[in-house]
Amino acid sequence: MEQSGEPPTVRIATAADLDGMVRTLTSAFLRDPLWGPSFPDDAHRVEQMSAFWRLFATSALRYPWSFVTEECASLSIWLPPGGEDLTEDEARGYDAFLVDLVGAEAAHRIGVVSAQFEELRPTEPHYYLNFLATHDDHRGHGLGMALLRQNLDRVDALGAAAYLESTNPANNARYRRVGFEPRGAFTTATGHVVTTMWRSAR
Repeated sequence: MEQSGEPPTVRIATAADLDGMVRTLTSAFLRDPLWGPSFPDDAHRVEQMSAFWRLFATSALRYPWSFVTEECASLSIWLPPGGEDLTEDEARGYDAFLVDLVGAEAAHRIGVVSAQFEELRPTEPHYYLNFLATHDDHRGHGLGMALLRQNLDRVDALGAAAYLESTNPANNARYRRVGFEPRGAFTTATGHVVTTMWRSAR
């Protein structure tokens, strides 16, 4: 179902939005075909995912390229050209953080997938859509795609390209409708296919 009425109010996220962003990321990716199984401990999955997303959301706020709608119902986290997921200090402590969080076996699997992401990331300058998420309570109304369209208007105004990885094949057609085209793919150790997508500068 597409969103009706006025487009959502979108603003740059701040530290005050962090708790809401973590709730939305956790809700959105809990049953994602890639990220859900990456946290195999059913009893602690929500807690573990929340800590994982908090690290990345917190780090992303150093760039003015994280966006939220009202009540953080939907959010996007972008990295600008040359941007990195984590600061140097965060990256140095990441492996230990992950092992402490999920254990060595699950941490290894997440690390392998992360390396696959990194290997296929384009070298050409681009804005990288790291995460696009809508809370389960607000799904089905086109909110996430409306947010993405507004973000892409900003990218287009800069004459820049955009890139993402689609971890859920159900979303591929939606991304194509806003100008992304499949660029490549990789298969995880569990047989899940992740599609990389590129949107040329406008």
